[in-house]
Amino acid sequence: MEENTHKSPFLQKVIDAIRVRHYSRRTEETYLHWIKRYIYFHNKRHPEEMAEREVAAFLTYLAVQKNVAASTQNIALNALVFMYRHVLDHPLKDIHGLVRAKKPQKLPVVLTQIEVAKVLSKLNGVHWLIACLQYGSGLRLIESVRLRVMDIDFDRRAIFVRNGKGGKDRVVTLADEVVKPIQRHLETVLTLHERDLQEGFGRVYLPHALARKYPTADREWKWQYIFPSSTRSLDPRSGIERRHHIDESCVRKAVTSAVQQSGINKKASCHTLRHSFATHLLERGMDIRTVQEQLGHTDVRTTQIYTHVLQRSGSAVISPLGAVLKTC
Repeated sequence: MEENTHKSPFLQKVIDAIRVRHYSRRTEETYLHWIKRYIYFHNKRHPEEMAEREVAAFLTYLAVQKNVAASTQNIALNALVFMYRHVLDHPLKDIHGLVRAKKPQKLPVVLTQIEVAKVLSKLNGVHWLIACLQYGSGLRLIESVRLRVMDIDFDRRAIFVRNGKGGKDRVVTLADEVVKPIQRHLETVLTLHERDLQEGFGRVYLPHALARKYPTADREWKWQYIFPSSTRSLDPRSGIERRHHIDESCVRKAVTSAVQQSGINKKASCHTLRHSFATHLLERGMDIRTVQEQLGHTDVRTTQIYTHVLQRSGSAVISPLGAVLKTC
């Protein structure tokens, strides 16, 4: 049975508004979370009875009392803006008196090439392949696990990232070193898919209305995930038993463990591999606009953060200590 029933008719309206716009399930869960918290913060008053002043009070509470990050406060704001605009048909105006959470200026953690090699040496199988795509192609973790068979062009050494962050598509490089491993991996995935078909399954989630437009496409090989889950599960929206892609948390745990086993004393994660990809490209003289396109950044200023990492490297400034010690 489709998991779209809620005790609150209002929350069901929120869900309907989100789904008609084809937002991801993750966005749906996040928006519902913050809308519920907003309502409970104001003692379960209906959002129709509230407006900018109540929104400002809630967001200020998050920043001052709960000490949330600026990104978290922005997500909460996005959820409320969506609710007032698309559910209540009462777009928010200027929100006065809002205390903004401070956005810390942090440089990304970057591994050296030797450190990347150490981390990769501690991984194997699917986790190794996904980590290689993050470092070798600059993919985000969610972009890696969502890849479908048709998204890889082995001849052109290209990966098509569809509906990435911000709903944008882009093309990134495919490293020669992972071509054979991915092809061998796909042979195993194809065997799994054929077995699912024989058992009466083999359907995969298709974005938006493609499932209705192409009724049999969800069983086709080209639409299958490159990194499928080891087990089938029920789609909470449709109730159909499908094989979804591998869970990101499994990859995160594997990479975190690999970093620890490597003895690297940095707060490194899956996303660190993407940061390292960008930094190492710039170190090799790659044009920043090309790096921006590979990463899928809308604004080049986002990509420029990696130039700050280069400028602050240990060899960027010659310490005066040596000259002082020579006089001792």
